[in-house]
Amino acid sequence: MEKLTAKEEEVMQVLWDAGKGFVKDLLGNLPDPKPHYNTLSTIIRNLEEKGYVGHKDYGGSHEYYPLVSREQYRQQNFPAILSRYFGNSYKNLVSYFAEEEKISAEELQEILDMINRKKK
Repeated sequence: MEKLTAKEEEVMQVLWDAGKGFVKDLLGNLPDPKPHYNTLSTIIRNLEEKGYVGHKDYGGSHEYYPLVSREQYRQQNFPAILSRYFGNSYKNLVSYFAEEEKISAEELQEILDMINRKKK
């Protein structure tokens, strides 16, 4: 799977959330500042060339849908993030969120409970 640019990832997030859509629909769901319609159309065609997106043709209009799930993309790309930014350490990853106060003690406890359930 080829790595996506930040803009391509942003478009994929919208497409994953929507499930499918025409360019005008997806454009309406992107955050401001929104790209020009033609720019978004080019990004989607690039995603299609990379194998992330497919389309159904409706007499010249194209309805786009994801070919790669969010989970597939996450599984493919997360190891590089973990390696690059956290030294391949899940401890460093969780510590980062704790230090930045992006995760609460309750959420950490939920994670521990999930780990303990998996072990049983």
